[in-house]
Amino acid sequence: MTPDKIDQGAQITTVFQTPQIVLGNAGAEGTLFIKGDWTIETIKDADKLVSDAFQQQLHPTAIDFSDLSILDTSGAWVIVRLMRGLNLELFATSPIQSDHRILFDAVWQTNRVQPQTQPPPNMFIQAAEQTGRDVFEIYKDIKILTFLMGSVIAGLVQSLINPRKLRITAIVHHLEQTGLKAVPIVAMMSFLVGAIVAQQGAFQLRQFGAEPFVIDLVGILVLREVGILLTAILVAGRSGSAFTAEIGSMKMREEIDAMRVMGLNVTQVLITPRVIALVIALPLLGVVANFSALFGGGILLWVYSDITPIAYINWLREAIAVNTFMVGVIKAPFMALIIALISCSEGLQVGGSAESLGRRTTAAVVKSIFLMVLVDGVFAIFFAAIGY
Repeated sequence: MTPDKIDQGAQITTVFQTPQIVLGNAGAEGTLFIKGDWTIETIKDADKLVSDAFQQQLHPTAIDFSDLSILDTSGAWVIVRLMRGLNLELFATSPIQSDHRILFDAVWQTNRVQPQTQPPPNMFIQAAEQTGRDVFEIYKDIKILTFLMGSVIAGLVQSLINPRKLRITAIVHHLEQTGLKAVPIVAMMSFLVGAIVAQQGAFQLRQFGAEPFVIDLVGILVLREVGILLTAILVAGRSGSAFTAEIGSMKMREEIDAMRVMGLNVTQVLITPRVIALVIALPLLGVVANFSALFGGGILLWVYSDITPIAYINWLREAIAVNTFMVGVIKAPFMALIIALISCSEGLQVGGSAESLGRRTTAAVVKSIFLMVLVDGVFAIFFAAIGY
């Protein structure tokens, strides 16, 4: 059946049949007949019929759609609401027209009753669940870092065989970005840290009459631990985050996928130059940091404790040895490797959203600093055990 059309001059007005709900058999157990047009134009009347049916507390066993004329999505939503309110299944009805059946099925699946939300687990279950997720994330990070490390080593071996594969221009570029341009901030920070350590040491040792021994404190602490560790932390926040953001942005713009399609090795193009540049730059920055910290400590002691630069240098030569300087230099390449690999791996895991990029950048800095402190502690225990 189609709606009637009335010609009113130049306009054609469509007249829809009023929707009806009729209980066929007498009593509560019978068939409910759906008649008329159930469309957006008749939705108000249809919705009122459904509300009245609920108030009458009808209990039909089936619904007959044989007299249903026109149906659209709005009408189907109202009828589905009626069927769910009467606890009737979709196809426990009389035969339905094929086009009506398709529409009913789509609305029925969309309007499926949502399961009741489960109460949140207690704090112990949540803690255990979070621990499991963290362990799995650690396993995933170890697997990715192992793969990247192997890929970098394989790329370096291939570069020894074929030097053309080593991207000298990219290495020099990243060496400038991570090393040369970081010298001012590293020198300034180390100068201030050296001055602060000297001032605090002099202030505490003055009451024991051992103020000159602050030179031993500054020299050993800066060269063995503080100088290279603070430099590595600064590089992780400055260059490591930049690595993650750069590679993550390329991942979001599908540039990395395009490189793979072009047959380029992503590790050799993006990761290996950054690793090599940082492994070279961090020890050099560590040396700059050491000299700046010692210079800051000497200036502070000259002003604060009247220890002349000549006396400071002579005492410092007696307090430190070559191995004191080499401890920090030996740790630097390992810390650089940690920063570069973690930053690049986090960049490769960036998703398609800005939130993912920010989260991965933060994770790269945090993980790098944590592992660097851990490695520094391991080296400290090892060098103390062997007496170096």
